[in-house]
Amino acid sequence: MHCAIQNAAVLEGAHLMQVFWQDGSESLYPAVWLRDNCQCPDCYLDSAKARKLLIEALDVNIGIQGLTFDRKKVCITWPNEHYSEFEADWLKKRCFSQQAREKLQRELFLPECQYWGAELQLPTLDFEDVLKNDEHACQWLSTLKKIGIVRLTGASDKRGQVLKLGKRIGFLYLTFYGHTWQVQDKIDANNVAYTTGKLSFHTDYPALHHPPGVQFLHCIKQTVTGGDSEIVDGFNVCRKLREKNPRAFQILSSTFVDFTDIGVDYCDFSVQSKHKIIELDDKGQVVRINFNNATRDTVFDAPVERVQPFYAALKEFVDLMNCKESKFTFKMNPGDVITFDNWRLLHGRRSYEAGTEISRHLEGAYADWDVVMSRLRILRQSIQNRN
Repeated sequence: MHCAIQNAAVLEGAHLMQVFWQDGSESLYPAVWLRDNCQCPDCYLDSAKARKLLIEALDVNIGIQGLTFDRKKVCITWPNEHYSEFEADWLKKRCFSQQAREKLQRELFLPECQYWGAELQLPTLDFEDVLKNDEHACQWLSTLKKIGIVRLTGASDKRGQVLKLGKRIGFLYLTFYGHTWQVQDKIDANNVAYTTGKLSFHTDYPALHHPPGVQFLHCIKQTVTGGDSEIVDGFNVCRKLREKNPRAFQILSSTFVDFTDIGVDYCDFSVQSKHKIIELDDKGQVVRINFNNATRDTVFDAPVERVQPFYAALKEFVDLMNCKESKFTFKMNPGDVITFDNWRLLHGRRSYEAGTEISRHLEGAYADWDVVMSRLRILRQSIQNRN
């Protein structure tokens, strides 16, 4: 950042520090925050990037006793003679102005979201390039965050490719179906995906209170007829629903729905959860879709008079997903790996004919968004340092 300090002063009875920067801007820093974030070895463990100072030891009414500065840093003496130094770049990055805070939040969380419908141009990268090249891996994950889906081509048509992606980001998300799982027609299937029937639009695993954030699906074998994949941008559909029928949007974003999943796979399981189908943050923005009609429980914890209005709202939501302007249809080929945001996209599959042999085989896996974003931040920083 290479910011330069022009002047610094103490205000409001020593409870606030003001910094004037050479670029003409200014910043204010509360004294208690500065003391809490002292970077000296007694207060901060640099090897872990973690605070050692305890809240119990913090005087929340502390004032600044002495202040000196030069272009590169500010030095503060506290009433008990404790001494703190703060680098100019460090301070400028943590400025409390709304503009500075929004800029830093964008850098940390990359919230930009590009909506799409049937006109989607499916982002595509080479599988081996993503595994071996940091720039390609960074492009993969940043596009995944922004668009919600990336296709990787050129993988082997053998099992184990999604495990390689897991190692590339850090590790996979273990569920009751294992670290990886095989999507194919199975006798006495313990999941509707393990049949040849049509799968309507859904997110995976809302039966968990923390559904997996990212999904990988690797095509090993593909049927000649049928089995086409369908995807829809759930955030875009929510935007349309909110405009078209605010009441339906309100119902789906405020009603808790029960989900269940019972069976045996990696181990035996009996899972129950409650989610709002449209999950909002404190600003009213959609942050996750939780919907799988197959695992929506027969138990519905709602007053009887709210049941029919809920179904009407849900039907409208699903109808919007299925309109031709919303959904994108494509067919995976052996060696393709589809990676997508399971909190944002809903995916489905067209039916295909059952045969005496397995005609369609996908291997799947999940990853947590925390793991994906961690790797993306590391890759971005590494590339930035090299440049």
